[in-house]
Amino acid sequence: MSKAKHVSETPATQLLKQHKIAFTEHTYDYVDHGGAAESARQLQVDPHAVIKTLIMEDQKGAPLIILMHGDREVSTKNLARQAGVKKIAPCAIEVAQRHSGYQVGGTSPFGTRKKMPVWLEETILAYDKIYLNGGRRGYLLGIAPGVLTQLLGAKPVSVALE
Repeated sequence: MSKAKHVSETPATQLLKQHKIAFTEHTYDYVDHGGAAESARQLQVDPHAVIKTLIMEDQKGAPLIILMHGDREVSTKNLARQAGVKKIAPCAIEVAQRHSGYQVGGTSPFGTRKKMPVWLEETILAYDKIYLNGGRRGYLLGIAPGVLTQLLGAKPVSVALE
């Protein structure tokens, strides 16, 4: 399925190994603005099972992570309501990178520089295995979605735009 290419450890893989969490590694050729659709195409997996990690902030500038299916967009209005804040908007790229410690396009919810609340689209939990960024562009981890709630305390929400 994926090229067997060794990828050096990232803060994400270090955290998962530290907690003895099983994951598979999947490398692909990163394409600027290709997003989840491009990685899903190259790895031949369902784009709905490829999960994007988005760094956003509330009206006070407090950062948060929202995990969403690669082929869906987030309703920031619904997310703000379900998170109990007035407003949520995407961060500027440099702000997102400062919060996460990762380069945009390679952001993992695991091992972020700053501890942030994590929200996830509830339908992600229905999958046996999801693919999300491992902390580097062109590098996804295959993992059981339950890890997101167990390890990160991710709270399920229903915020996907159809």
